[in-house]
Amino acid sequence: MVMEKYIAKPLSFQSLNGISEKTLEIHHGKLYQGYVNKTNEILERLAEADFTSANQIYSGAGELKRQFSFAWNGVVLHEGYFESLGGDGQIKDGNLKKAIEEKFGSIEKWKEDFLASGLAARGWVVLAYDFNSHGLQNYSCDIHNQGGIWGTAPIIVLDVYEHAYFIDFGADRKSYIETYFKNLNWQRLEKKFNKIKVEP
Repeated sequence: MVMEKYIAKPLSFQSLNGISEKTLEIHHGKLYQGYVNKTNEILERLAEADFTSANQIYSGAGELKRQFSFAWNGVVLHEGYFESLGGDGQIKDGNLKKAIEEKFGSIEKWKEDFLASGLAARGWVVLAYDFNSHGLQNYSCDIHNQGGIWGTAPIIVLDVYEHAYFIDFGADRKSYIETYFKNLNWQRLEKKFNKIKVEP
């Protein structure tokens, strides 16, 4: 498998408003780092795997491939989550805001859709640019490697697994998502969106 050992990305902020340092320490320092570690472990095992016995029922190589998709998506989604945060939540004028308004009618209606998606999902919500339909879409994912759509680029990523909020909010997921909105870094999100080719 052609992929070098992956190095975890550091947080780009020191603290968040309403999400504790303890939550961040566990979420980034242990859970995210754990997905990086498992990704690297699977890569090492894939480099030595016997692919001659691969089949659709069960083989060691096949199971490693399946678990790699789970671990690597865990890395990518967590990085998207942390990259989305660290701001004051103030929405900036720009191409992202305009694209959200064109797709959803207004920022408020996008937030309603995103919030509802977060209350319904078991794992993740992703505002992604879809190269198939040439526009934005909120996608819900129950686990890392199920629910994602081929041909999309994640822009805003929300983790709704309990580890992301239970210390600070208990079972009140709605308050957590509302707090998440207040910590979005719209300047960084705008730059991320502008890197994506959006012309059909």
